[in-house]
Amino acid sequence: MSSTDAAVELRFWRLRHMLANMATVSGELLTTGQAAKLLGSSRQQVVNLCERGDLPFVRVGAHRKVRREHVEALLRPKQALTRDQLKSLWLHQAVAGSLVVDPDEVLARARENLDRLLRQHRGTMAEVWLRRWQDKIDEGVGSVLRALTSEGPEAVELRQNSPFAGVLSQPQRRKVLESFKRSGWDRAA
Repeated sequence: MSSTDAAVELRFWRLRHMLANMATVSGELLTTGQAAKLLGSSRQQVVNLCERGDLPFVRVGAHRKVRREHVEALLRPKQALTRDQLKSLWLHQAVAGSLVVDPDEVLARARENLDRLLRQHRGTMAEVWLRRWQDKIDEGVGSVLRALTSEGPEAVELRQNSPFAGVLSQPQRRKVLESFKRSGWDRAA
């Protein structure tokens, strides 16, 4: 390789590195290593956050990527859930109980509901969250359980567009809501 070729290649790699850094600054996807630096933690801790559902991620090949804004949200003090968000969490925790007892039945019901809801909400923001539920269901029971029970921002949004209607019977639903009310919702978490 000539010195001119080496200089061109060096400029290429410097430019590529600069562009990669610019992408992360503008809120694009971060590697788990970059997220770990921002959080002051290890890369494995970031992976654990992803696996628990506390940090939303996407897969790019075999690698997890996270959005900068989601990482920065972890650095801010956690906002308490609203009464409605907490009530939804309680109901979905009851759904999680049904899911571990009969995963095939619960996931079949969710898929059936998803098909209907996706037709009804085509082209809306709800469709985005319903497709995210579809991904969670395709990933398996563990992914669904994390979304049903997490207090993370993505899980809160997912539960607002839940495909689990009909999993709890009306008497079960009523009991959960009565328990929620008796607990004093501000202490229910």
